Amino acid sequence: MSVAVILGSAWQAPVLGGEALIPFEVDTRFGPVVLHRYKRDRTAWVLFRHGAPHRYLPNQIPYRAHACALAEVGVQAALLTSSVGVMDLDVPLFSPLLVDDLIMLENRLPDGSACTVYTEPWPGQGHLVLEEGLFSPRLAQQVRALSDAVGHPIAGSVEFTYVGGPRTKTAAENRLLARLGAQVNSMTLGPEAVLLAELGVPLAAVVVGHKHSHPSAPAVEGETLEAIADSLDSSRAATEALAMAWLDRAEPVPWGNRLFRFDDEGLQ
Repeated sequence: MSVAVILGSAWQAPVLGGEALIPFEVDTRFGPVVLHRYKRDRTAWVLFRHGAPHRYLPNQIPYRAHACALAEVGVQAALLTSSVGVMDLDVPLFSPLLVDDLIMLENRLPDGSACTVYTEPWPGQGHLVLEEGLFSPRLAQQVRALSDAVGHPIAGSVEFTYVGGPRTKTAAENRLLARLGAQVNSMTLGPEAVLLAELGVPLAAVVVGHKHSHPSAPAVEGETLEAIADSLDSSRAATEALAMAWLDRAEPVPWGNRLFRFDDEGLQ
């Protein structure tokens, strides 16, 4: 059993807490993936979703291979992270937010194919049935405790909307998403949550808002390029502190969903 964290575009090199991480290649049926071993006295992994250095645009990320690689090394507690646009004006910028649920109106990957690891008949395949939801309440409790311990407490819980890239959204799209109840959004994280859940990996997700995405959002006082850069640095520091605490102290939990399987004898 092991734990893992997925980090985003704020990381340009495989370094965490000033320490270079150890690369480890995992073969999957969707291709090889390089994970990085966290140098501590437990089995803990880091996945840089865009590569390290950055090489994948959101539509180029090999989501299926990434999810299968984490399952292959026995991950039973995964923390997904992302910077996000904020749709709900009551949600604070530059603070860690716990993801409660996902809005992903079409269960598709950026290439248009279904967001599933079961792309062809496969032993053990089935329908993902969400009973406790994509995000584990037990892991969410651990995230809250760890965030408090590192001095970057969770500022609230949000509903996350996945909108595939690589382009940004129009003002009309942002208005529509806000009316649908979207509080934050990004071009990643959604497919990872679905695929890892399908593979039976319990997960939690923490995001940090780096900008307002709603067209009616007021200008942020003092929002110069330098101030935004400073805030992004601070947000990255909070994410890094939480990621390291997670890799050090997170505990695996049972998976709270199920696969609805068919076999030769009928429904299982």
